Amino acid sequence: MLRHLMLSLALLLSPALPAMAQSTQTAIVAGGCFWCVESDFRRVEGVTDVRVGFSGGTTPNPVYEDVARGRTDHLEVAEISFDPGRISYDQILHLFLRSVDVLDAGGQFCDRGEHYTTAIFATPEQTASAESAIAAAEAELGESIVTPVRAAMTFYEADESHQNYANSTERTLTRFGWVERRVAYQRYREGCGRDQRVRELWGDSAAFAK
Repeated sequence: MLRHLMLSLALLLSPALPAMAQSTQTAIVAGGCFWCVESDFRRVEGVTDVRVGFSGGTTPNPVYEDVARGRTDHLEVAEISFDPGRISYDQILHLFLRSVDVLDAGGQFCDRGEHYTTAIFATPEQTASAESAIAAAEAELGESIVTPVRAAMTFYEADESHQNYANSTERTLTRFGWVERRVAYQRYREGCGRDQRVRELWGDSAAFAK
């Protein structure tokens, strides 16, 4: 009996890191500029990490310069890791769809080309939820939307210089001179009209738009 009690106590007091790790889930979405999607979802309670990269194409180990210039068949994507005990996959998709222009088949905002188009990359287990999210968005807008549900493919993470760009204090050369990346990002987002278009399309349902 004593041994059983001691074992039970040890299990209760032992770190639950493996269980926590197993509970983390991911959603992979393409919403135009991956820095914008990353910046938005880093602010969401229950999201534990966001990494930017590329998916959807056949080119192995793509690099930013090639994807951004349309030299591959990949899309810019964000891999959103989240705690399903705090936020669900359905809620992630609800926010995502209301943070992009789901009527634009040619890119997003000022970024044009297939590599900047929208998509939800879903595993077989996620597909039904993704399709339901699309249907709900269409019902809310009263229009057919162009954002597809695509089968999940390999996620290629972009190099570290592209991660958390919107908060980076590293400097980069822009038409405004050498400025911090977070400043360059904010000027890009404002100049691109992303938030303005999202508010125009989604009204009070717009997610993240200031």
